Amino acid sequence: MTSFTFQTTPRAICEIGGLARLGELMAGLGVSRAIVVCDPGIAACGLAERAASFLDAASVTATVFDQVQADPPVWVVRAAVETARSFQADGVIGLGGGSSLDTAKLVALLTRSEQKVEELYGVDLARGHRLPLIQVPTTAGTGSEVTWVSVVTSEANEKKAIYSSQLLPDIALLDAELTLGMPPRVTAATALDAMVHAIEAYTSRTRKNVVADALAVKALELLGANIRRVVTDGSDIEARSAMLVGSMLAGMAFVNASVAAVHALSYPLGARFHIPHGHSNALVMGPVFRFNILVAKKAYAELAPHLLPGRSFTSDEEAAEAFVSELESLVEFVGLETRLSQLGVTEADIPDMAREVTVGIQRLLATNPRDMSFEDVVGIYQTVL
Repeated sequence: MTSFTFQTTPRAICEIGGLARLGELMAGLGVSRAIVVCDPGIAACGLAERAASFLDAASVTATVFDQVQADPPVWVVRAAVETARSFQADGVIGLGGGSSLDTAKLVALLTRSEQKVEELYGVDLARGHRLPLIQVPTTAGTGSEVTWVSVVTSEANEKKAIYSSQLLPDIALLDAELTLGMPPRVTAATALDAMVHAIEAYTSRTRKNVVADALAVKALELLGANIRRVVTDGSDIEARSAMLVGSMLAGMAFVNASVAAVHALSYPLGARFHIPHGHSNALVMGPVFRFNILVAKKAYAELAPHLLPGRSFTSDEEAAEAFVSELESLVEFVGLETRLSQLGVTEADIPDMAREVTVGIQRLLATNPRDMSFEDVVGIYQTVL
């Protein structure tokens, strides 16, 4: 067995109605002044106000920063940090989807730091200690509540990843009630994102390990068994809870084993065309996995029974084909657009996106099970144009 290191969030709480414990949990971390980081939608539906009320009830003074944007631009992060400093926050809550959680991590890290966001792009460049941090996801997909990575959009309109162990929160609080209002499209896109996390972790060429494998398999079982349920009936609280746990397990898996080419190809779609991250993954997932079958056949065959329980296969070829076909059918089932051209991408955009992937996101291509050239990336984009 090869050597590996595994890190994750020290405490995860999964409890329907668990948001009511937010004040108690924050006070337990020694926090007296907390900032809630979220987007305008979370504020508009009253969730931020509810969170603040639970903090106030535990004598934790609260303020809300509700200006997070999708694929958070660095200026949003700076504004959130300045709000936290002005408020003299000594604790941070991320409330919402991946963008809010990623922003909250950086607020916790930078509020008492002299470092700038731009100085953190890369791996292990953060100095010092962050503020106490609780992450409360309202979508089941990103797994950001258990990862030490934050992805932002630079001023050059490129996605930049910040990796640092300081970004791991103290507590991941999973409350399925908070996902009940998620629209079917968001439910579908985030669920597919989580499934890609599990699959790419399991097939990682460089960082695959036995702990991440076990988490990825269980995540795929939970996500595969419940994605159709939550898209069809958004009020199914049991299925919603299973999806949250599946997303968390997939997050634990991928941050320790890495994601790969699906994510690499999805990044330009988010940064350039503002296609939600889960939807970007869904667009390129099928052709990337088909490209990988040549070398990932055995791994996909191992995953097939967990996505297709009860099915029997006569060969790895049959199992791998059924596995990829099922994923493609899920994209069709959930009703997301499946062509790049439907979302504003043109043939002329493809070469620049492919260059960005093969030059700027090589770290993810390196973990993909099969080598992928510039021409390969162009071909995959053209397949789904």
